[in-house]
Amino acid sequence: MISTKQLTYFDAVARLKHFGRAADACAVTQPALSMQIQEMERTLGVPLVERGRTIRLTDAGEEIAARAARILADIAALSDFASGRRAALTGRLRLGVIPSIAPYLLPSVLPMLQKDYPALELHIRETLTDYLVAQLEDGSLDVALLALPVDDPGIETLALFDDTFFLAQSASATQPRRKHARVEDLETGRLLLLEEGHCLRDQALNFCSLRDIKSIDSFGASSLSTLVQMVAGGMGQTLLPEMSLSLEAGRSDVRLMRFEKPEPYRTVGLAFRKTSPLKADFEALGAVVKKARPAVPKI
Repeated sequence: MISTKQLTYFDAVARLKHFGRAADACAVTQPALSMQIQEMERTLGVPLVERGRTIRLTDAGEEIAARAARILADIAALSDFASGRRAALTGRLRLGVIPSIAPYLLPSVLPMLQKDYPALELHIRETLTDYLVAQLEDGSLDVALLALPVDDPGIETLALFDDTFFLAQSASATQPRRKHARVEDLETGRLLLLEEGHCLRDQALNFCSLRDIKSIDSFGASSLSTLVQMVAGGMGQTLLPEMSLSLEAGRSDVRLMRFEKPEPYRTVGLAFRKTSPLKADFEALGAVVKKARPAVPKI
């Protein structure tokens, strides 16, 4: 008989295409994981994995991997259903967060959750939006804290607050005579944005209608902190979300400006499966996140 452990191990191999990384993800040794996969193959009577310099699934392995993911999602749903019968935010909750939110909200959210919901067992994963949505769909995450909207028919969202964008320039840059920045200002110098794949990059471009501007550059930057260092060094200008200002922009070599109205912004919210029985938990989590929202420093 196939065990849940074997399904979990095989699911990790199917997703990661690497025995070592799958073993790390499952917190077991690689030999132990390999032995369980081999035992699963013997039980089923078909090879699941082509073993070589690179890992590939056989045709049977592809089909069984898809079935295993569905089975594991159903098992997770059973646990979620039982959790939903208890008080809000008790037991395990698997939370995903995008990188442009995690360092600015979690330091205040986590202590509040620990204080107000001591029975909560929180597991956090930080990665890009596309990965978070995929992990919501396959049941490996319960809820994600990210920027809306999320375009997926199986995902429901809960908007929490709007996060305004500010223009960040080097303090040594020529000071504009007007008080507020304009979208046209982004066309006059190099615009530094996060690398491809970050939703903050896409939202900044969409809000400012800047997809065709030749001066956009990302340098492969994967964090706002890197962008701020580059701005301070006179390498260009960037857009910073309001929640990041107290951490990223409290320095004398960076100047911030609000945009003229209507100001560009992103909406921060929670995303979860429409079928999840934990919506009361997500509403309680959303209330904590809104309460923990950083105050805007005086500019």
